[in-house]
Amino acid sequence: MMKNSILGLMLSFGTSAICVAQTSTQIEIRTEGVISNSPSEKIAVENAISEASISETLSFLSSDELEGRKAGTAGIEKAASYIEEVFKKNNVKPFFETYRDSFAIKELDAYNIVGYVEGTDPKLKDEFIVVGAHYDHIGSGKKVGDDSLANGANDNATGTTVVLELAKYFAAHPPKRSFLFTLFSAEEMGLLGSKELAARLKKDQIDLYLMFNIEMVGVPMTGRNYLGYLTGFEKSNLAEKFNAFAGEEVLGFLPEAAQYRLFMRSDNYAFFKEFGVPSHTVSTFDFTNYQYYHHVDDEFSEMDTAHMERFTESLVLPLMELANTPEKEIKMLEK
Repeated sequence: MMKNSILGLMLSFGTSAICVAQTSTQIEIRTEGVISNSPSEKIAVENAISEASISETLSFLSSDELEGRKAGTAGIEKAASYIEEVFKKNNVKPFFETYRDSFAIKELDAYNIVGYVEGTDPKLKDEFIVVGAHYDHIGSGKKVGDDSLANGANDNATGTTVVLELAKYFAAHPPKRSFLFTLFSAEEMGLLGSKELAARLKKDQIDLYLMFNIEMVGVPMTGRNYLGYLTGFEKSNLAEKFNAFAGEEVLGFLPEAAQYRLFMRSDNYAFFKEFGVPSHTVSTFDFTNYQYYHHVDDEFSEMDTAHMERFTESLVLPLMELANTPEKEIKMLEK
């Protein structure tokens, strides 16, 4: 795509397609009281998160073998089994009786995958941070040459991969609060998996502190002073606190995200509706940097795994801080 041009782009952040115009508008974020994480902590995170591991997971989840990961298909069953094996291997426990949170979509069987890392503090472990991403995709798309398989590398094998990397890290380094690592099915059918799980957790009366959703993070943004943008930026103080804990500008404001109400178009929204707590999606797809949305060319070969390693590393220490502070520091600013 040409820079500084006005291009129509169809986006469905969730399932509602919207036409947006490419702009270069941005808002600079100023973070006061920045905390500098120690070099040893950052080095430990860098050693724990590897591009090789990211590439291994991402290449499998976006491979032809998984047939586009459409809910209710054999392909998504393979993805679910893979996620379960990663959890088992890395001591991420099931939160329910099994890893699968099953639900029906008419005649189809679907299932979210939910992993649990219990917090270490006797009181704070009853407070939960949900880190999620949808792992389904659309199965097939408009044919290009002989290819009609929509592999969904950026959407959303990338988000799923980052969630798995974070789950592995926090299982090895559990904080005071508990984490649920959730992979949603049927996002492409109307955010159905996240709606089902949010309602179930609400019925179970868990004490949800924060929902942090990860969507399409396979390519970096350019010309920004932050790494990823946060939907619903103005609704809480998450970006301010997160950036202070990170010691750098990780989360920023993208005007298009507010203009086109992306806060309501991804899996964070069901948790906001059910619990009324800070619930956001982070993404690096900024409408200018990737042309293969819901396209058969959304392939592993188009992903920047070095960027994904850097981005994943940037999330670890702020999430650790949020899970360790004595009080809940992330607050709603508006409903």
